[in-house]
Amino acid sequence: MGRLVFKRGYGTPETLHRKWKDVLVNHAFTPCLQYPYVSGKNTSDIALSLDALEALLDQRADVFVLVTSDSDFAYLCRKLSERGAVVFVVGDVKSPSALRKAAQEFFEWRAPQTVKQAAEPAPPPTAGPPRVLPPPKLVTPIATPKVAATGKKTPALLREAVRHLAATTKGGKVDGNALMRYLKKTHPGFTPKTYGHGGLMKMVKSDAGLRYAAGASGVWTVSLAG
Repeated sequence: MGRLVFKRGYGTPETLHRKWKDVLVNHAFTPCLQYPYVSGKNTSDIALSLDALEALLDQRADVFVLVTSDSDFAYLCRKLSERGAVVFVVGDVKSPSALRKAAQEFFEWRAPQTVKQAAEPAPPPTAGPPRVLPPPKLVTPIATPKVAATGKKTPALLREAVRHLAATTKGGKVDGNALMRYLKKTHPGFTPKTYGHGGLMKMVKSDAGLRYAAGASGVWTVSLAG
C-alpha cells in the first residue's frame, strides 16, 4: 500500500502503558499518550483525528489505516476520503456498519484460537451408520473477482488503469503507489493475489504491454509500452 511514514498508538496511561506497551515497542510504534482533562473522558479520539488530518493536509501521507471498532471514526474516514485519501479500517466482528462502509476497505479481525480450544478432544462418535460429510464450501471474499487458480493472469483493468493515469502525468509515467490506490478505488477488493501474483509490481512486470522502471528508495513507475 506504500511506504510507511509513521505508526502511532493513541491512548491513556491505562491503555498504552499497562496493556499496549510491549506491542508498541516490539512493532516500533510511536506512543501518543493522552491524559484525560476530566475523569472518564477520553481525549485520544480527537488527538488521532487532528493528527490524521494534519498529516494529509501537510501532504505527508495519503493512505491511512485505522485500527479501531469505534463508529465515531466513521466521520474521520469520510473527511479523509473527501480530501482524496485512501482509508482502510481494521476492526473486530462487532464493528458497526457505519464504520465498515466509511472506509474504502474494511478488514475484520478475529481473535486467534487459543491453545486450550485447539486441544479440546472431539466428541465420541455416536452409534449408527457412518455419516457422509458434504464437500467443504469455498469462501470467496466480497467484491473480489473470481479467477481460476491455475496460472498467473494479467487483467485488462490493469492496463486500462495505467492508460487513464498516464494521460495526466509527465512523460506518461505512473507511480506504483498511485496505481494501487486507483485500482482499490475503482475496483474494491482488488488484490494481485487473486490473479496469482505476489504483488502489483510483479503483475506489472508480467504484462508485455507495460514498461516497468525502478526508482530510488523502492519507488517505481509504470508506463504503456510502445
